[in-house]
Amino acid sequence: MALFAIFSNYILIPALISWSIAQVVKVLLEYFHSHCWDWSLLFRAGGMPSSHTALITGMTHALGLELGFDSPVYAVGFVLSMVVIYDATGIRRQAGRHAKIINQMITDLTSGHPLKEEMLREVLGHTPLEALAGVLLGLVVSQAYWLIFR
Repeated sequence: MALFAIFSNYILIPALISWSIAQVVKVLLEYFHSHCWDWSLLFRAGGMPSSHTALITGMTHALGLELGFDSPVYAVGFVLSMVVIYDATGIRRQAGRHAKIINQMITDLTSGHPLKEEMLREVLGHTPLEALAGVLLGLVVSQAYWLIFR
């Protein structure tokens, strides 16, 4: 019985739905851009919208709706959200920029003699717009879920 209780968790479910929608939207946006289906985007970081920010925002907003926006648990969720969003737009974004520069250096050094090395992933973090889209997605999904099922 306890195992199935997870399916009625009003905090977890909207967070996971937000994350899932964000990942599917990435595949759809890539298809509209390139006219090719790239299903690997379902499991990769980076891109529009930020699934990290959708997940954490969905969880935090659901916490506020369920326990009150003045609860200590909501405060912890809000601070955690700030850390995740900062990481997504700051640190991971910079790591992506570094990967892009290193990849360009490899290309420049090996022109005419391509190496068999795998290129580094360049899309690790998010632009502020991608993070904002994730925040909005998390807010909308958790609010809708709470209104429908509570």
